[in-house]
Amino acid sequence: FSLTGKEALTHFPSLSLSSSAAQGKVHVKQCDLLKLSRKQKRLCRREPGLAETLRDAVRLGVVECQYQFRSERWNCSLEGRTSLLKRGFKETAFLYAVSSAALTHSLARACSAGRMERCTCDDSPDLENRQAWQWGVCGDNLKYSTKFLKKFLGQKRIGKDLRAKVDIHNTNVGIKAVKNGLKTTCKCHGVSGSCAVRTCWKQLSPFHEIGRVLKLRYDDAVKVFSSSNDAVGHSELSAPQSHSHSPRHPPAPRSTDLVYVEDSPSFCRPSKYSLGTAGRLCSREGNCDSMCCGRGYNTQSRMVTFSCHCQVQWCCYVECQQCMQEEVVYSCKQ
Repeated sequence: FSLTGKEALTHFPSLSLSSSAAQGKVHVKQCDLLKLSRKQKRLCRREPGLAETLRDAVRLGVVECQYQFRSERWNCSLEGRTSLLKRGFKETAFLYAVSSAALTHSLARACSAGRMERCTCDDSPDLENRQAWQWGVCGDNLKYSTKFLKKFLGQKRIGKDLRAKVDIHNTNVGIKAVKNGLKTTCKCHGVSGSCAVRTCWKQLSPFHEIGRVLKLRYDDAVKVFSSSNDAVGHSELSAPQSHSHSPRHPPAPRSTDLVYVEDSPSFCRPSKYSLGTAGRLCSREGNCDSMCCGRGYNTQSRMVTFSCHCQVQWCCYVECQQCMQEEVVYSCKQ
């Protein structure tokens, strides 16, 4: 399961049917509409609510990917994504990581929101979580989410297949980013806001924070190769040599590193991986030179309308005038 973009554009039929049998049929139909393996479709059919959660996860991952790469040559567009997922670029690494992160995040939130039948709030056995549940607060169930996700993705140890190892590694980087963003949130229930009674529960970070972390991992991604480890008897991922490691034992990438196996294309011109950068808006002081790949950029003036001279009116609304101003925009040449 990874971001192809097709799932995000799929509109599922409504779930507002009266009979449970009809709802069951709709759920199965939703699972069939998703691009899943046979095993994944089987799991999907057994988990009412999962199809909607998968769709939400794809949309969450696509939106966040496009936001993080909005100023880059590759802007995470839907065009070319299927071809990109077949390669071992840095961009492929990010797609696998943001896909698994979005799915982990969405599953945990779906459990706490009551949209899944087989899971509910965070069921950690500690007392504070139980107290939070009694006060009507529901912690995000990351424990169930990560356990189900490993089963859903069917991760296994792959012998000598470098690409499979890389994809699994990057998938786990995404899951780990969500885990590391888990925070403890507390609430006071005392009289007049005093903290005579305090309950705490686990809450996930906003997905924008996780996306930002993964983008930093992308910027520092490590190129890897496969090497034999005689001690454990199989091949493993290895990073380039450093002075502190012997040639016989090259260092392994860290569990938080995004890894890739081949250099990325420039993304300057249209290809099977992207539409290129022609016509893309850019910032003259910022990224025009890089994004336009030395082709130069067009300058265009346009009039834009915006709210101005706003005043608060009694009691509860703001009244604004509409103003116009000239704006200069820059776009990459063909």
